Order: sequence, then C-alpha cells, then structure tokens
Amino acid sequence: MINTGKLAGRTIFITGASRGIGKAIALKAARDGANIIVAAKTAEPHPKLPGTIYTAAKEIEEAGGKALPCIVDVRDENQVRSAIKSAVDKFGGIDILVNNASAISLTPTLQTDMKRYDLMHTINTRGTFLVSKECLPYLQKSNHAHILNLSPPLNLAPHWFSQHVAYTMAKYGMSMCVLGMAEEFKTKGVCVNALWPKTAIHTAAIEMLTGPDSNQFSRKPEIMADAAYEILSKDPRSTKTGQFYIDEEVLRSAGISDMNQYACVPENAHNLMPDFFLDTPPEEIGKFAPAAAAGSSAAGGGGQIDTLFAKIEQQLNEDLVKRVNAVYAFNVKGDESGLWYLDLKNGSGKCGKGDSPTPADATLTMDSKNFFAMFSGKLNAATAFMSGKLKISGDLQKAMKLEKLMGSLKSKL
Repeated sequence: MINTGKLAGRTIFITGASRGIGKAIALKAARDGANIIVAAKTAEPHPKLPGTIYTAAKEIEEAGGKALPCIVDVRDENQVRSAIKSAVDKFGGIDILVNNASAISLTPTLQTDMKRYDLMHTINTRGTFLVSKECLPYLQKSNHAHILNLSPPLNLAPHWFSQHVAYTMAKYGMSMCVLGMAEEFKTKGVCVNALWPKTAIHTAAIEMLTGPDSNQFSRKPEIMADAAYEILSKDPRSTKTGQFYIDEEVLRSAGISDMNQYACVPENAHNLMPDFFLDTPPEEIGKFAPAAAAGSSAAGGGGQIDTLFAKIEQQLNEDLVKRVNAVYAFNVKGDESGLWYLDLKNGSGKCGKGDSPTPADATLTMDSKNFFAMFSGKLNAATAFMSGKLKISGDLQKAMKLEKLMGSLKSKL
C-alpha cells in the first residue's frame, strides 16, 4: 500500500513497538512523517529477541518520522504515565494509540501456572485498559483521535476457550475494551477499533510457539501495518467505531487484491496457517486442508492408522531421532479411536499402539480422519492446531517439530 501522507505530523503512541507488528506499524506511519512513541520494555539487546526501543527509533527516523523511545512496561502505571507525559511534552499531544503489547501462553487449564496467567492478564487486558485510560484525556483534544487494539473479534465458539482458556480470556479482555470504549467515547471524537490477522504473522512470538520454520506458513508483519495504516488514516468523525477488522478484508476493501506479496514464502501463499479466533469459511477449507482429509480413514475400511505407523516404523533411524529428540503420544478419536506413540528420542526410534514406554514430551489429540490427513501431508499440523482440529498438551514447540518430520516422511508413506 502506497503512503498517502495523511499521518504526517500525527503523534502515535505504540506499545510493544520495538519489534514485530508494532514496529511495522511504526515504520509505515513514519514514512508519512508521523511522530512515534516507541513504548516497550526492551532497552538492552535481548539474547533471543530482535531489536530494542533505540534500534526501532533509529529505523523510524531513517524512514522519515520522529521517534521518542520510552522504556515502558504496560503493567507499571508510573512508567505509562511518564511516557505519556514525555510524549505530550515533546510533541504537544497524542492523536493515535495502538495497543499492540501482548503476552501469549497456549496452555490448557491444568498446565497454566498462575504466574503466566497473571502475566497475560496484566499485559493484555489490564495494560490495554491502563494505557487507553491515560491517553484518552489527550486523545479527546485531538481532531484525529484513534485507538486501535490488536485483538480478535469476540468469537464464543467453545474450542477457542477449551484449548487455552487463560490466553483467550486475556485477549478477549482487549477486545472488550474496544466494545466498551467505542460506545463510551463515540460522541467524544475518539474512534476505537480492533485489528486482527487472517493468517499467522511471522513474528518472534509465532517463531517461539511453532519453531523457526514458522515463516513457511506465515505472512509478513507488513500486512498488518498496511491494514492499520488504512484504518488510522481515516477521519475518525466519519468512520465507524467499535469495529473488529481483519487485515486482509481491510486491504481488499481498499482495492488491494494481491495478497501474495505479504507471504514470507511466496510459493506458499495459498497454504497459510489461519490465525486464532477466526472461523474458516467452508469455501476456504481446501486452502489449508485438502478435501482428501475428509473421510480418509474410512476409505480403506479401517486400520489405516495401524498401517500408517507400520510404514513410519520402517523410516525410523538414529539420524531422525537426533534431529527431533522428542516422544509423542497420540490420543485418536473417531472411527479409529485409540492410543499410539512415537519415540524419536531413544535409540533408533520406536512407535506402536498403546501407551508410550517413555514419558511423552507432547500429547496430541485429534479425530482419526484428521490424524491420517496430517501424517499424509494433506493437513498442516500448525493449521490443525490453530483451527481447533488438533489439541496439544505438553511441549508445544516439540509438537510442532512434527511438521518437519511429516515433510520428510510423506513422500514415503
């Protein structure tokens, strides 16, 4: 999307702007000549995560904007207030707030420790509320006041709660801020909306969740930046408030039809992982899980999973064990219900029916038709997880290593 200059001179406060989607939005606005407050925690280089508030500020100024790096933990009221005061002192006010900072932990109830629960809720829900509350007195003085929360539409489908209820509650807290504040401030010149990606976005967070190959089925953060720019460029006095926008839909409405440009790997542009909290329309299911997945277990009259494991066993070797280093348990439901295991941690590997002789690093639960489709390469494991077809307990990253394993086995199965 081409910059229009509509954000020139506007002051934008962005939480979590030192990397990922937050930084991409900052850079997009900077090309208009916007003033950006980089409000994030990372002041010193992190051993595992890219960028600091200072490196982000440098990139923003090189892109044509003005930057104010501020050390901000959105859980800390004093740091939030201090950063807002610094922004107002330097730029004269605040026109736009982007609540991007967020924490994620995809764990079911019994595996969610309260420290992690509190982290998600104090950053996602409380942090969004706090920063919005402190910015609103200044936003109400602006003639271009927007709040944009990077949070999902409120989808009450039970599977979005059953797999990771703590995370879902925390993200939906951000969305409820949109719902409430949009109504509360709709007559006061402040437009409050949400933006969420249709597919996985390649960030440090998704890489930590699904492994270094996550770019294979993700889009670049720039798609979210372009969509945010389209929303934030509009006059808030003539724009709908309380909306839950999806990045691709925003861009298509703006006349952009080429979504392939945003794929990290262009040849995979039509096989991307859908993001959380979105129900995939029936006409799009084929993009992520070919129709062969449906009913595949019945095609051979039963016993296909036993046959599948017999073929997998023929492919096991010490090199594969060294590369994967994990033990998997499979709890299969449906037509071929039962328990299976795959040991890729010990010796030259082993698999079979029943409980694993060695404690599993990850337990995967899914219907037999989807199970067979996943191992035959017709259903992406990450896609299955994101869409609720696959439930994972234990080590999520080791579970996602199965994607690479399937890639090496599917041509032989």
